[in-house]
Amino acid sequence: MGIGKYILSALLASSLTLTHVAFAQEPEPADVVVYINPLEYKHPVKLWHFYYDYWYTQGPAVEAAAIDVLNHAYGKASMCDGNNIGKTLVRIVPNMFYNPHMTTFYGKLTAEIFTGSGKPLGAYMTEVEKSGFLDVAPAAQIAAIYRTAMQNVVDKMKTDPAVQEAIKNGVPQSETSTPCSMMSVLPSRRVNANDLLNTFER
Repeated sequence: MGIGKYILSALLASSLTLTHVAFAQEPEPADVVVYINPLEYKHPVKLWHFYYDYWYTQGPAVEAAAIDVLNHAYGKASMCDGNNIGKTLVRIVPNMFYNPHMTTFYGKLTAEIFTGSGKPLGAYMTEVEKSGFLDVAPAAQIAAIYRTAMQNVVDKMKTDPAVQEAIKNGVPQSETSTPCSMMSVLPSRRVNANDLLNTFER
């Protein structure tokens, strides 16, 4: 074999090896990828009381609850970070209100579930009430509300055969995975009475 052919063979073998390594190291898609509007991390919301207010950003509080509950339920959940993909995509919209007359927190989460290719699977809304004083560990009380709300959502997901199939099997070979960042433009589904989960009070 001439030196030229030897070098060409060596380069080809090296290229095939690197390609094999690249495919071998490609990460497995998460079971669930969570998307929360970036504005929820930038713009604080105010919970009002007669004599004092409490400001906080909903994004970090909801993220912590979502990832904790989903990881316990499915084992592999992640937040949307750029163009990462998942077997299913979940868009979460939070809302929190405090009634100083009733000394009660009212939390609400809307969760829209999509396949990994961006097809809508379902939309759920859950409301959670929790008695408490706004000046006593408000961050912990808010975290508990969001965690309960996420548990309600996961309980509903587990009863939905289409969602479970998507999480188990991922995106079919005939379809293309949708980068999670595209959830910002996927159309929202109107939540109706059948999608309203039972209020859970704790």
